[in-house]
Amino acid sequence: MSRSVFKGPFVDPSILRKAFGKESSLKRRWRIYSRRSTIIPEFVGQEVEVHNGQRFVQFRITEQMVNHKFGEFAVTRKQPNHKK
Repeated sequence: MSRSVFKGPFVDPSILRKAFGKESSLKRRWRIYSRRSTIIPEFVGQEVEVHNGQRFVQFRITEQMVNHKFGEFAVTRKQPNHKK
């Protein structure tokens, strides 16, 4: 079941503080633990590091990523390595 349209996209309050607070003027990477937060248009062009459970995955937010979740871009599973 998806989120109601009238509520708008879910964005963690800590990420909003980084985007619109004092830290917004600083051009450094944001470290994000909230993989369930939605990427909104105000984040485009920002470099972020999203936690995948073990380490941080770094990427730059583009316009094509808007309305997707941060967790979609930080893969949590390793490729299987089958021995021959």
